[in-house]
Amino acid sequence: MRIILNILIGIGLIFAYVKYLEYKGIYYPVKEILIYPSSVGISFKDIYITTEDNVRINGWFISNPKAKYTLLFFHGNAGNIGDRIDKLQLLYQADLNIFIISYRGFGKSQGRPSEPGFYSDAFAAYDYLLNTIGIDPDQIILYGESLGSAIAVDLAFHRKVKALILEGAFSCGRDMAVKFYPFLPRFIFSNSFDSLTKIKEINAPKLFIHSRDDEIVPFNMAKKLYDHAKGPKEFLEILGDHNSAFLSSQQSYISSISAFIRRLYSL
Repeated sequence: MRIILNILIGIGLIFAYVKYLEYKGIYYPVKEILIYPSSVGISFKDIYITTEDNVRINGWFISNPKAKYTLLFFHGNAGNIGDRIDKLQLLYQADLNIFIISYRGFGKSQGRPSEPGFYSDAFAAYDYLLNTIGIDPDQIILYGESLGSAIAVDLAFHRKVKALILEGAFSCGRDMAVKFYPFLPRFIFSNSFDSLTKIKEINAPKLFIHSRDDEIVPFNMAKKLYDHAKGPKEFLEILGDHNSAFLSSQQSYISSISAFIRRLYSL
């Protein structure tokens, strides 16, 4: 009995350690925001909204007088919204309103990072656009980068949107975990952020953006997600590393997004 008990304790410790690795490997929040849109000449509104589970999160709403569509932007797993200024500048050139939020535990937002919490943050941001700003679902385009791609996919799975843009997207959390911890059995990881299952049910037009040079999310993982997605869908291959490919391929990046948005006018 003692041997069996020791084995069970060992298994429990291994499981707890894996859960710790998963959590620490996913979230890298930074509280201090060092740069704002106004620093690069873009006016914005500093927004606070409260989620269904009573967490106060912060975001920026950037209004563009030429905009027909509003981009609801979900950032990656590190830093906060202040680290996305370069990308916001480019996306603003596509004649879009932009609403970007810091997830719970990031930037000025309250709370502690978690997958269910991030989905709740996304719902609150979407409802804010509808109920406070007065934007129709057919005018909302979701943009998810890296970890934010899973949040955008989940929101598109549950809510009506005009389109979905995914940059540096991965198929599911278990695939990513196996990439970083190949010495551990696949079944031990939770299948978190499961975009692969959800993407099959989303009818909105989709643009996938990924670099072959991506050193964090493998290119074939994005293609796997793309292959499982319903049409209409497009795939833009760019060059550069995970965090700066949009700058390395700046011209094709912004021209392809602008062209994708123009095509939405006829859909």
